[in-house]
Amino acid sequence: MRKALLVTSGVLLAVFALQFAFAAVGAFTKPAGDSAYSLHRINGSVVIPLLILLMTLFAALAKAPGKLIGMAILPLGLVVLQPILAGIANGLTDDGGATSTVGLIVGALHAINAIIMVHFVVGVMRGAQKLGQPVQA
Repeated sequence: MRKALLVTSGVLLAVFALQFAFAAVGAFTKPAGDSAYSLHRINGSVVIPLLILLMTLFAALAKAPGKLIGMAILPLGLVVLQPILAGIANGLTDDGGATSTVGLIVGALHAINAIIMVHFVVGVMRGAQKLGQPVQA
């Protein structure tokens, strides 16, 4: 199970890299429509949560310390926060439909939240690597 935890956390990091790329695809698609972010939306609402759940399951089955299991499940809560931040950012427009300064700040929080998720997954991956190493006296 330790190997499964390590592999799953590595796959999740790769999927996060794709998620950033999918966001860029959406941002640079012209003309931008609702479908511009469809890969980003599907990956973020289906693939990433499933991998987080698998990572947490493998951490528990590997009998990882509670802190590591907590680090594995925490990104799921941050995933739930992502569409809320995006929705608020999209809703904060002025009367002409232009993005407001507050909307841009909330949009930036969406990106920062994603970076925090990556940070936790890196921590889980490092913890998984340590689980396989012998304890030194």
